[in-house]
Amino acid sequence: MTACIVGLAHTPFGKHDAESVESLIVRVARDALADAGIAASDVDEIVLGHFNAGFSPQDFTAALVLQADPAFRFKPATRVENACATGSAAVQQGLKTIAAKNARIVLVVGVEQMTRTAPAEIGKNLLKASYLPEDGGIQGGFAGVFGKIADSYFQKYGDQSDALAKIAAKNHKNGVDNPYAQLRKDLGFDFCRTESEKNPRVAGPLKRTDCSLVSDGAAAIVLADIDTAMKLEKPLVAFRAAAHAQDFLPMSKRDILRFEGCAAAWQRALSQAGITLDDLSFAETHDCFTIAELIEYEAMGLAKPGQGARVLEEGITEKTGRLPVNPSGGLKAKGHPIGATGVSMHALSALQLRGDAGGMQIKDARLAGIFNMGGAAVANYVSILERLR
Repeated sequence: MTACIVGLAHTPFGKHDAESVESLIVRVARDALADAGIAASDVDEIVLGHFNAGFSPQDFTAALVLQADPAFRFKPATRVENACATGSAAVQQGLKTIAAKNARIVLVVGVEQMTRTAPAEIGKNLLKASYLPEDGGIQGGFAGVFGKIADSYFQKYGDQSDALAKIAAKNHKNGVDNPYAQLRKDLGFDFCRTESEKNPRVAGPLKRTDCSLVSDGAAAIVLADIDTAMKLEKPLVAFRAAAHAQDFLPMSKRDILRFEGCAAAWQRALSQAGITLDDLSFAETHDCFTIAELIEYEAMGLAKPGQGARVLEEGITEKTGRLPVNPSGGLKAKGHPIGATGVSMHALSALQLRGDAGGMQIKDARLAGIFNMGGAAVANYVSILERLR
């Protein structure tokens, strides 16, 4: 263990016409410091996760964090990007700085504003996280990429429409209790399972309820080394492990149905933490599309390849199951502002471990697993968080 989460902040995710990338950053930066009880002058380094890719006309955004407090002036501030795993890339950058003893306290912010962009441009921007020589012409943008993956999965293992609808229904039900979620509505299995005017087919077998939401939002966490954190009189959430496995960008160079980078990241993190999946109280996983969550069950070791549906049939990942998955509602209900997502996962998991998650709360939560993915299982990040006190 090298660092703890000692403060956090989270805006509601959704459409924020009255906000900007700058105002969202400033809001969560100030709120996270207030939650930690730490002054801006105490922060040694700032890391910002911001994908952008054309969503915001303002680039070079790391310095915008300094707008939150004059005491941030002249402190190191860096923007990182790794597609949809940008937030977790920022978190791990902060962890590495602390582990190298170059900082005691690091502020990590994740942000994205997507809804001001025209739908056609949104698809074009997101498709930049795929391998354009192979996938640049695919219909439906990034949904088309995962529609292609779902088609291949269905062809190999049979129609999984029931399983995908169960994932969507589970996550939307969980999202009702998340005050930060963009869509707080229990849609039910039947609605998610049935193609309709309100739930049209988007790409391959994927319907609208199989796809995460286009969102604006921000989240922030304050990281502190163990010695500094222990001096603070508050609940402490420590990193038991943090792993990153990057895979080839072209899907043609790997078995896309196995999410091998996801599996490698989970194996490394669990080994580093000295635990198994059975020790986890819950997991937050990257359900950018329902087919992703289904394959992630298999990659993390809950099921053998092609048998992810059994996890749902047995109720394992329900909120009352053996390993609740996405008690926050996941990206499906919460929304997916790209740069903010990984930071959000860490913030909401820390809330759970502090016992402050309200209606989302998993009883007696002690250990959390987080999986954040960039591209189609290209950038794979796993964190294991533990409540110390």
